[in-house]
Amino acid sequence: MKLPHTKSSTLSYGWIIVLFLLFFQTSCQATSPKRLVTCEVEVSPDTTAQPFALNYNLHEPSWTMGLPGRLDEISGLSMNATGTHLLAVQDEDGKIFWIDLAEKEISREIEFWKDGDYEGIEVVGETIYVVKSTGTVYEVTIRGGEALTEKYNDFLNDDNDVEGLAYDPVKNQLLLACKANAGADEGLDLTKAIYAFDLQQKKLLEDPRYCIRLQQVNDYLNMNPLIRKLEKLEEFFAPGESEFGFSPSALARHPQTGHLYILSSVGKLLMIINQEGQILHIEKLKKSVHPQPEGICFDTTGNLYISNEGKNGKGTIHLFNFLNQ
Repeated sequence: MKLPHTKSSTLSYGWIIVLFLLFFQTSCQATSPKRLVTCEVEVSPDTTAQPFALNYNLHEPSWTMGLPGRLDEISGLSMNATGTHLLAVQDEDGKIFWIDLAEKEISREIEFWKDGDYEGIEVVGETIYVVKSTGTVYEVTIRGGEALTEKYNDFLNDDNDVEGLAYDPVKNQLLLACKANAGADEGLDLTKAIYAFDLQQKKLLEDPRYCIRLQQVNDYLNMNPLIRKLEKLEEFFAPGESEFGFSPSALARHPQTGHLYILSSVGKLLMIINQEGQILHIEKLKKSVHPQPEGICFDTTGNLYISNEGKNGKGTIHLFNFLNQ
C-alpha cells in the first residue's frame, strides 16, 4: 500500500538532505591538503663571523618613566614624526595615548575603536596603525581631535596572537609578528612567523615575510660560543622540544641600520636580525629591568625605547641611548 505523502515527511527528507550536505562539506574540508607555505625570508645564522656590537646598555636605562594606572597594561609603542611624543596602546581599551617626552606625562588620549585586545601601534607619516591580537589592522587618521578609523580583517586570528607591529619603509609594508601559531599551512612547525601587510594594496600577504625556526636559532647559538648567558639561552632554545618558546611580543626597525629588533616577553629576550634575515645577536634581558617587555621603538637618532607592562606594579618606559661607537 502506498503511504500518503505528508508535510512532515517532506520536512524529514529535507533535513536528511541538509545534514548530508553539511557532512559532505565537513569531510571535504577535513581531508583537503594544506598548502605548503613559502617564506619570503628564512631567518638563519650570520655566517660572516663578524662580531656584532650591541650599541645599547640594556641593563641600565638612561631614564625611566613610570606610567599611570590606565597604562599598566601598555602593549605597544611608537614614535611620532617629530620625535616629541611616544604613542602607546594598551590591551584593553580602544584608545591611543600620546606621551610627552619633555614632560614625561600623558598629554592626550583619543578613542579610535571599541574595547579590545590591542597589541601594537606604528606611526607612518600622519597615519597611525594599530593591530589587534586577531591580526585586524586599524588605520587611524586624526581630524579635528577625532579619530577616523578604517578596519582591515584578513586570515590571521586568535590562534596566531599577533603582538608586534613595525613599519618597513623599503617595501612600504607593516610587519605583524605572531606570538603563537605561525599559521595553518604546512611547513610552519617549531616556527614563529612575521607577516607583511602591504600599505599600497591594504592587504595581508599570504606567505610570511620572515620565518624564525628553532633549528636555525640553535645553529646560531652553536656558532657563537662566547655569547652572553649562553647556558640560559641553550636551555631556553633546547633542540628536540615540541614547542618553540620564543614568542614575539614587539618589534621595531632600526632607523639607521635597518636591523629588526624583536622582543620576546617570554624568556625576556631580544633578537636582532638584518634585512636579509640573518641572526646578528640574541640578548638575554635582565628581569628586574624588563619584567614584561611588550613595546619597542626608536627615535630618528637611534635611541631605543622599551615599555614594560605593570607586573605587580606600574608600567614603565625605559630609554636606552644609542652608543654609536
